[in-house]
Amino acid sequence: MPVTQITLLRGYEQETQQRLVDHVSKAVRSVIPAPEAGTTTFIQEVVAYRRDGRFFDQGNVALSSATEVVKSFLVAMQARDLAQAQTHLHSNFQMVFPGGQTFHRLEELVAWAITRYQRVEKTFTHFDESWQGDRTVVYCAGNLNGVWPNGTAFDNIRFIDRFEVVAGQLARQDVWNDLGEHSPASPQASRSTQFS
Repeated sequence: MPVTQITLLRGYEQETQQRLVDHVSKAVRSVIPAPEAGTTTFIQEVVAYRRDGRFFDQGNVALSSATEVVKSFLVAMQARDLAQAQTHLHSNFQMVFPGGQTFHRLEELVAWAITRYQRVEKTFTHFDESWQGDRTVVYCAGNLNGVWPNGTAFDNIRFIDRFEVVAGQLARQDVWNDLGEHSPASPQASRSTQFS
């Protein structure tokens, strides 16, 4: 059974150490088919070390949880608090929505969305993370609820958002959802209305 040791300088918060142990354990189990109960990951703290002629005696600042960054952004967007949402964005942030609509500013997205719905809310069912070098990819899935431009309500329309988080900020968002399948103007919605 795999045993992994992480060596850190003192000073990292307990929550940071728990996240690190959790992520490393998952990485090990993605390569070695070991059961959860048989996978051990532990942290050993050291007082100081020397590298490249420099002396180190304090841990570095930890990155925010990528999933928490995504949740905070989505909650701010849902509340239309664009100023708060903007604080989560990388300077080169890019959003790609259904139909290939690409935006770089939140105001562009809000203006485009007016033609699609009066209001939309997301109910999250789960978040998944994967780690790719200096970026974390977060998938958020769930259901959309809201009001169409004609004033009728909709609910339980599935969506998936894929985010790339770099240094604690959102660099990219890709959005997939079934709004087009349920829109009052779509042929599918018309057929389901005729036969329901």
